Amino acid sequence: MIESRPRRNHLRSVPPVVADPVNSLLHLDSSHSGNSVSRHLTSLYADTWRELHGSAGYRHRDVAGDPVPLIGPAYCALARRLETQPRPVPLNRVDSLVSNTAEKHEWALTRPLVEDLLAADTVLLGVPVYNFSLPASLKAWIDRVTVPGVFVDPDTEDSLLRGTEVVVVTARGGRHRPGFDFQEPYLRAYFGDLGVPEANLRFVHAEMTRAPDSARPSRFQALGAESLAAARVAVTELAGRTGQAFASSSVESFDVSRIEP
Repeated sequence: MIESRPRRNHLRSVPPVVADPVNSLLHLDSSHSGNSVSRHLTSLYADTWRELHGSAGYRHRDVAGDPVPLIGPAYCALARRLETQPRPVPLNRVDSLVSNTAEKHEWALTRPLVEDLLAADTVLLGVPVYNFSLPASLKAWIDRVTVPGVFVDPDTEDSLLRGTEVVVVTARGGRHRPGFDFQEPYLRAYFGDLGVPEANLRFVHAEMTRAPDSARPSRFQALGAESLAAARVAVTELAGRTGQAFASSSVESFDVSRIEP
């Protein structure tokens, strides 16, 4: 379900600034934990962004709490029909290629998600690591929005997402190990294939988020706290676009002893 209501504000002393109302942010959370690192960090990003731009262009979708239905045979049949067209079919013409009630139902579930993605200047993803990969809830969203041709300009065949920025915030229970990162390479390849330029992709990783679960103090807890603090600075700077001006102690602290990935 799309929400546009304000969330709890983590910023105490940054004065609200009304910027260009054209700016828009699509914020997706996929963690199934209600007290997660990825949700905390995306909320911090969103709060900072709304302080600058207001709430009019903000949209939030919780794909874990309100799951996107898995695609079915009718979706696949419609997608294949779109792929066989001589030119990319724009979003507003897909209806004309829907051939039956089942496809109409699938398209009704899909079109609002595609419209949200096309309308967003920035897409913010909160992505915990589940079994070395993405949560199934986020993969269901990816599978459904990836409609052949709708992200391509039918006249120029340029990507309609070439100006879109994607910010991915991940939470990892352990530390990065070469050969075991199946999130960032996948998401880089996916959004790159949709036409988002490499320069428009940003990744922020919070690591060692499970270290506080240990009953005994260890260096990993300190490393986890350092990683979370660095991630907080990074998302605040990315959202604020003004560097250290938004990375001060005005951002309230977050208790790392009660976080979950």
